[in-house]
Amino acid sequence: METKPYRLGLDLGGTSVKAVAVAESGTLLERFHEPFDLGEKLGFARAVRTVVARATAVHGSPRGIGLSAPGIASRDGRSIASMPGRFEGLEGLDWSEHLGRQDGVPVLNDAQSALLGEVAFGAARGAQNVVLLTLGTGVGGAAMVDGHLLRGAVGKAGHLGHVSLDPEAPPDICRTPGSLEDAMGNHNITARTGGRFATTHDLVRAYEAGDPFAASVWIRSVRALAAAIVSFGNVLDPEFVILGGGVARSGESLFRPLRSLLDEWEWRPGGHGLKLVPAELGEWAGAYGAARNAGQRSSPA
Repeated sequence: METKPYRLGLDLGGTSVKAVAVAESGTLLERFHEPFDLGEKLGFARAVRTVVARATAVHGSPRGIGLSAPGIASRDGRSIASMPGRFEGLEGLDWSEHLGRQDGVPVLNDAQSALLGEVAFGAARGAQNVVLLTLGTGVGGAAMVDGHLLRGAVGKAGHLGHVSLDPEAPPDICRTPGSLEDAMGNHNITARTGGRFATTHDLVRAYEAGDPFAASVWIRSVRALAAAIVSFGNVLDPEFVILGGGVARSGESLFRPLRSLLDEWEWRPGGHGLKLVPAELGEWAGAYGAARNAGQRSSPA
C-alpha cells in the first residue's frame, strides 16, 4: 500500500497520549489515543512507543516525530528538564534516544506546543504575533512574537498564568503574589466562593441563572482575566489572543463580558485592537503543535 510522507505529533497528557499523523500538505491522516496509568513505571513512555508503532504500521515510518509534554523543556529541545511532582522518569528522558530517531525528536512544553498547533492548523492560522491562554485547573500560556515562539533563558517563558495582578495577595504555586491563575483557575474555586461552588462550571451555570453572588464572583474573575490580557497586549502586542481549556468553553458567558472590558481598557493605537478568539483544536492542539515542530533538528522554532 502506498503511503504519504507525514509527521507524527505526540502530546503527553495526564492519563493518555494523543497523537496526530499530518501529511506534508497539512492534511490530517489519522488521530491516535493511547491511555496509560501514571502508577506504572514509565507507563507514559510505553504508551508513546505504542502510538509510534501503531502509526508506523498504518502509514509507514514518519518523516519526523515531535513531542509535547508538561514541564519546562531543555535548552537543546531533546527532553523535559523540569517537571516536579508527576511523571516519574520524565525529567531528562531523551526522546530521540528512546524512540531511536537519529533525526531527533524535538520536545516542547505542552502550552507552547498548543500555540504552535493553533497557529499552524487552528484559530490563528498564519499569524506571527499570538498569545494563548488555557483556562482550566490553572491558567497555562504561551506567546509568539514576530513568528518566534518565546522560550526564554531557562524555557519558562509564556507562563502567563503567573503574572501578578495584586502584589498584596498570597503567593501562588510559582511564588507569584495575586496571580491570574489564582484569580481565574478552577483549582481554588471552592475557596473563592466560600464553599458555594465546587467547579467553575457550576459557578457559570449559576451566573447564567441570575444568581447575584455567582455573578459577582464570576465577573471579578473575568475582570482579572481582562486586566491580564490588556497587559499582555501592551507588552507583546499580539494580533490574536486565543482562549482554550475547559473554562473557555463557557462561551458567551465568558466572551461577552470579557470583550466589553477589553473595549473599555485596551490601548488601541490607530484603532487596532487584538482579536480575541476561542481555540479551535481543543485537546488535540498540543499534538498538532508537536507535528508542526517535528523534524526540527535544533532548538524548537
